[in-house]
Amino acid sequence: MSQPDQFPTANHGATHGIDRRTVVRGVGIVGVGVAGAATLAACGGGSNTANQTGSAASGAAGSAGSGKAVVKAADIPVGGGTVFDAAKVVVTQPKAGEFKAFSAICTHKGCTVAGVANGTITCPCHGSTYDAATGQVTGGPAPAPLPSKTVTVSGGSITIS
Repeated sequence: MSQPDQFPTANHGATHGIDRRTVVRGVGIVGVGVAGAATLAACGGGSNTANQTGSAASGAAGSAGSGKAVVKAADIPVGGGTVFDAAKVVVTQPKAGEFKAFSAICTHKGCTVAGVANGTITCPCHGSTYDAATGQVTGGPAPAPLPSKTVTVSGGSITIS
């Protein structure tokens, strides 16, 4: 239970009885709800919302067994890619029909990369950039390339492990 008067707080205008803990707890519940739903969907073979840049508007990452993610090839734009937050993977399509996958965790400070556009994977935290075809660092403070993942294409599905 929240007790607004337990700790002194700065008066930054009218709070109407809402203290910092209530706000932080509310944000945490919303964050867990979105992340939890994505994680549950991935574990259950369903779909989740993907963070993307490019021509595709939505994507899905499902489970294909332990440590694997399955995505639709149609969800990966040519010359761009899609970041699947729940699976912590970024899948790119540098050329039509050529798919690559990398860890979505920036090698600088561990932030999740934000998107792929014009052949570049971008980290929003400190501006590191990576080549979408190789995962190699192309700019910023990142000390190492993004680790690559194994990609298997079958029909319209891509399995990443």
